[in-house]
Amino acid sequence: MELTLAHWLYLVGTLLIILTMLFRQNVVVPALVMSFFVAWSFTGSFLDGIQAIFNANLTAASELFNIFLIIAVMTALLRSIQSIGADEQMIQPLQKVMKNGPLAYWVLVVVTYFLSLFFWPAPAAPLIGALLIPVAIQAGLSPIGAAIAISLAGHGMALSSDFILKVAPELTASGSGVLAAGAIGEQTLILSLIAGAISLGIAYVMVRKSMRKPAKQNLTEWENSGDNDLNIREDDTNIKKGKYSPVFAFLVPFIFLVIVTYVVIATFSDVIPAIDEGAGSSLVGGTAILLIIVMSLFRNYKQTLQEVSDHIVNGFVFAFKVMGLVIPVAAFFFIGSGELAGQIFGTDPDTTPSFLFDLVQESQAYIPDNAFFTALGVLILGMVSGLDGSGFSALPLIGSLSEALAATTGLDPTTLASIGQIGAIWVGGGTLIAWSPIIAIAGFAKVSVIDLVRKSFIPVSIGLFITMIAALLLF
Repeated sequence: MELTLAHWLYLVGTLLIILTMLFRQNVVVPALVMSFFVAWSFTGSFLDGIQAIFNANLTAASELFNIFLIIAVMTALLRSIQSIGADEQMIQPLQKVMKNGPLAYWVLVVVTYFLSLFFWPAPAAPLIGALLIPVAIQAGLSPIGAAIAISLAGHGMALSSDFILKVAPELTASGSGVLAAGAIGEQTLILSLIAGAISLGIAYVMVRKSMRKPAKQNLTEWENSGDNDLNIREDDTNIKKGKYSPVFAFLVPFIFLVIVTYVVIATFSDVIPAIDEGAGSSLVGGTAILLIIVMSLFRNYKQTLQEVSDHIVNGFVFAFKVMGLVIPVAAFFFIGSGELAGQIFGTDPDTTPSFLFDLVQESQAYIPDNAFFTALGVLILGMVSGLDGSGFSALPLIGSLSEALAATTGLDPTTLASIGQIGAIWVGGGTLIAWSPIIAIAGFAKVSVIDLVRKSFIPVSIGLFITMIAALLLF
């Protein structure tokens, strides 16, 4: 089709958002302003353009609300676990395993990875940092080594696949009509493990020489190394330990381990029936809510109604803080989809153009008809989009571009989308961005966040590049 002024304004908006990310600025205002100009140009009405700003955000919020809900619920569960005093007891058995630096490094990796699959690294990392980093340092692991292990395992390997909560796959699939979140989740799980194994392996070699022999002196020197630059607010939850704390310290991880096992077996084998699309998040979320209620009953049944409400409210507050930027940015990228643009503009979806897809289709003559360079381009685009410090805001764009580019190269759009998602979240999720939640990790480890990013750059870059090649070979 012939490109219109609205198409070119959409292109300008996309480039402006990416440029804003490169300059480490907030992308909300450019997204809102360009949504207005695209809508005004397409509809020819100034008032429709104004209305489209609200309608685009309303559409994005409606499409993404299930994602906000699962984040809120899981954060509420973590607060509930802390309130009953089961969080420390969940970690204590692992402290006995950290007998030396190498073991401490890999224990941090494993614990961070599995906790981050359920709770996301932002709320899980403080728990791990506060309880396990001192133990790891006493075992001989350097502070920077502990910070790298937690950062790469949580904000990189676990978050980039988001296999359990499926926030990232759903965002990526939301920008395309042919992508399925389940398929993206399966591929990104494999790719994230490859990227994690490579980057964490390289990082281990880099920090191996700084490891010491286990000694109490290691911890003493670290504690006296200086004040923590990060003022982390203590959780105001009223902790009440009791005879039920050990019960839930065992019960909560056991129940979720059963769920993980069920989901994995259902996904990768025919032993049990496959679960429906999105059922994994529903299963996890529903179980979490029941656990919150049960723990509140056993903690103080007289305060159950108030406590459960407080945990849920705090969960939503956290969810909107973490994901709030996604709505206006996703709103702009949703305009690139014909079906969603029709809802936003109030026009017939069948006749409303898919701006992004049309632009890519028109420029296909300039796109190298080569699988390697196309995949590399999507990876780089994903990494650049992660510069906003989120990694999630541009996932709908990654999905839309992957669908369009797949048609010109013959590659599987799911594979392209998975490569882009891995790149976006490994960077934007916090491994290479100093203005991201890894500030908390650096604070707990008492290291410079700039040093943490600098030490992570080579392992992450090599890991992502090799993962891209692996994706082309495997899928």
